[in-house]
Amino acid sequence: MWARPNLMASKKILYVHGFASSGQSGTVKALRVLLPSTEIIAPDLPVEPQKAMALLEDICSTEKPDLIIGSSMGGMYAERLKGFPRILVNPAFCLADTLLKNNGLGRQQFHNPREDGETSFLVTKGLLEEFRECSSKCFDGIPEIDPLHPTPGDYLPEQEKVWGLFGTRDTLVDTYPLFASHYPNAVWFDGEHYLNDHALLHSVLPIIQRIEDAVEGRTRKSILIGLEDTLADLRHAVQRGKDLPEAEPENSALKAFATLSQDYQLWVLSTAPFNHPEKWGEAAAWVRDNLGTAAYDRVILSNRKDMILGDYVIDRYPSRFSLPDSMGTVIEYGSDTFRTWEDILEYFGRLGGQ
Repeated sequence: MWARPNLMASKKILYVHGFASSGQSGTVKALRVLLPSTEIIAPDLPVEPQKAMALLEDICSTEKPDLIIGSSMGGMYAERLKGFPRILVNPAFCLADTLLKNNGLGRQQFHNPREDGETSFLVTKGLLEEFRECSSKCFDGIPEIDPLHPTPGDYLPEQEKVWGLFGTRDTLVDTYPLFASHYPNAVWFDGEHYLNDHALLHSVLPIIQRIEDAVEGRTRKSILIGLEDTLADLRHAVQRGKDLPEAEPENSALKAFATLSQDYQLWVLSTAPFNHPEKWGEAAAWVRDNLGTAAYDRVILSNRKDMILGDYVIDRYPSRFSLPDSMGTVIEYGSDTFRTWEDILEYFGRLGGQ
């Protein structure tokens, strides 16, 4: 049901596993189910980081993957594989310190079967120093940026190739600030340190789609969607004495957003009150916490929704915001024709991305 056969079809993804894992991890199996038309290359990595990097560099040279995904320790390795589009999931840039903190010295068991049949390995202080040396080479040639004052257009092409995904409930590593000080696309997602099917489907796949669209130069029809009372049920939140941060999603809104994002470029429109700028951040926070990576960096705050150009506009109050005068096709959420999000999905399902 959730497989995406058209996503990365006939292309190659190199998956770089985490510490004590292997190329037979559950994540690899899930990726092969979700992306049935994609070749997933997932080698068992040597324990020694120098040997692991040599193997990965050789694979990149011979296989020329279209995308590299690295998780945890694999994210650290993947950062160093310059020249390829990459997704780093909870990258363990300080692996030696993380292992020391979590009693990682001594005999360790592999979490998954390996082709060489090994079931355990030894972590020594010498191995920790090798990891520390390997980590020290991350970000080589990548200048620092100010995450609070980015300057679009000044990034190196290499900086645009890399996305970092960071679980909001990751208790093992915390490298978001380090990553964000070198790369602009630092994204929080609803998840823990280890990937599960939900995180892959709702957080990783949308970023894969963005990367593929950018590489292919593919443009999609755009849909502008109102936030208040269209995606977020603000009316009933206010009735209960709450505000936007506590508002529940409209019924089926999250499903609709995830479904539509597969064929369209979605933008969230919010009309935060001009005289209360402290409210502006609430819109972005609600989108981040509820809509996930599909909505990353796609929030527009405007008191004139009719001035924003899109192919389609979905909003509960089109007349209030002069949307009937906009150039896009206006869909009034809650009207007799589009009473629910299911009605809207049925409409766009017939359009097929047009």
